[in-house]
Amino acid sequence: MTLISIVIALVLEQLHALPVQRMVRDPLARLAGILEDKFNDGGRSHGAIAWWLGVALPAALVSLLHAVLMHFQPLLGFVLGIVVLYLTMGFRQFSHFFTNIHLALRQGEIDQARQLLAQWRGHSSDRLTASEVARLAIEQALLSSHRHVFAPLLWFVVLGPAGALLYRLAHSFDELWGQRGELEFGEFGQFAHHAFALIDWLPLRVTAASFAVVGDFEDAVHCWRTQAVRWPDAGSGILLASGAGALGVRLGMPVHDVMQDLGGSGDRPELGLGEDADPDFMQSTIGLVWRSLVLGLAVLALVWVSSWVGG
Repeated sequence: MTLISIVIALVLEQLHALPVQRMVRDPLARLAGILEDKFNDGGRSHGAIAWWLGVALPAALVSLLHAVLMHFQPLLGFVLGIVVLYLTMGFRQFSHFFTNIHLALRQGEIDQARQLLAQWRGHSSDRLTASEVARLAIEQALLSSHRHVFAPLLWFVVLGPAGALLYRLAHSFDELWGQRGELEFGEFGQFAHHAFALIDWLPLRVTAASFAVVGDFEDAVHCWRTQAVRWPDAGSGILLASGAGALGVRLGMPVHDVMQDLGGSGDRPELGLGEDADPDFMQSTIGLVWRSLVLGLAVLALVWVSSWVGG
């Protein structure tokens, strides 16, 4: 049933893209704002209480509801899993940016590509070269495919609908609270940041391993082992180093606008081996992501067949 739920959710998402801003991001931002108003005294402990109410409690309630439905109405439990997946994962939540940037670079419309990248990443891109635009777009696509597809799917397989919801909520609250550094915000977001890092620890490594398996395995593992630790965010470094090695492209490295890196500082060590990024490598990135998804589905199918034969 897990595999079927994933396939149906993926097909639905391709047929009708979720209006993610209206259906997901805006409601979560309002929820985070309410909890922040009620609990934020600048302290870490109140941030932890707010996180448990905004992230852990909804996931626990969905877990309870799913268990009850699977016991009394399995069909409704099956539908619940599909609905949760549709709301928490999907390529269409980010792929339009990548596709349009790729097309603009192919057509030589560098200004259009810069504008699209700026909208996607939330940073000015006016001074970037075409190679830098391609490089940053590839980095963002690798991270987005993990956060919007592979990680929610992994936690769905492990914990059911509650797992996918837990990951999506934890990621959203990390963005809304954990990455804020204003003095008046205090330490309120620290728990959200550390909790997401813990929740994302296993999925990051599974995604990086899948990139290595479906790409250049030797280079991916080499870059993972030798380069990831130099990236400002160690978790993202693992993913980007493995992806860069698998693709045979050089990522990281300084860009004209030094504050545009994924970690928020000017420190961008080189990741990967091979050639500079260009539109051809952007096309290769699409292939890498889809091959990784097919690999994951194939593994699930093998597990399902083995359990069916064994049973």
